[in-house]
Amino acid sequence: MEQLTLDGDGISATIVGQGAELVSLRDAEGTQLLWQAGPEWRRHSPVLFPIVGRLKGDQLRHRGKAYPMTQHGFARDRRFAWVEQGPSSCTLVLTDDTETRTRYPFAAFRLAISYSLGPRQLGVTFEVANTGDEVLPASVGAHPAFNWPLLPELPKEAYRLTFADDEPAPIRRLKDGLMLPTPQPTPVEGKTLALSERLFDDDAVILDRPASTSVRYAAGRGPAIEMSWQGFNELGIWSKPGGAPFLCIEPWHGVASPVDFDGEFADKPGVMLIPPGAKRRLTYRITISRDA
Repeated sequence: MEQLTLDGDGISATIVGQGAELVSLRDAEGTQLLWQAGPEWRRHSPVLFPIVGRLKGDQLRHRGKAYPMTQHGFARDRRFAWVEQGPSSCTLVLTDDTETRTRYPFAAFRLAISYSLGPRQLGVTFEVANTGDEVLPASVGAHPAFNWPLLPELPKEAYRLTFADDEPAPIRRLKDGLMLPTPQPTPVEGKTLALSERLFDDDAVILDRPASTSVRYAAGRGPAIEMSWQGFNELGIWSKPGGAPFLCIEPWHGVASPVDFDGEFADKPGVMLIPPGAKRRLTYRITISRDA
């Protein structure tokens, strides 16, 4: 099966087997909330695995050898197997094979992505299982892109992100895809991040220790989206520098390599170390509503 559309109470979602990617998300009025992979960026909501961001030199180092690993890893470009399909839920799985081992030379793995609809909600679960006999180092992240603006007649500047808690901690920025060493003052004022294209002149806004586990994306009129997450340690917020009609809200477990890090992948900041036979489950939820 190439794709599956789930229908629920006030929400519908379409998932494709290629990359286990969410490619459509509509509310009860039929409004498309998800970015439709236009020329500015050819993806919708890619799965990031086994890395988040970039590695220095696009190389993964393990036991003194270097392996090619491009930004955000290979899962987004692999076809997943459908293991469960229903009217309101589905699960897709990717396992190690000869090709993955040429880039990711660790213990065997099983990455399962599950989608489940509730009333006006889409729940997404990532389960990373170590099916081998040595420790599995891995990162995983979500990368959903929402239309910005959600209503075409509204200006981008009408939108804001409102966090569940105050976010006073400094943020992190990137240079050439790698993490800069010096934290920067947060653009979040209390709980509110005002959105503008200039915010992304220096690439993504990265909260590497967010106080919140949810954030609301809205303009006070029209559709509104709340993202909540569990098990993820970082949050990336991104739109393509120079202006693009989408906004990505990205729960991550892991970040790009620091600019001065060129060591073993297992020692990279933010990497999960999963023992043999163990699993890690991480979840996020998209809740849609409509403001007056």
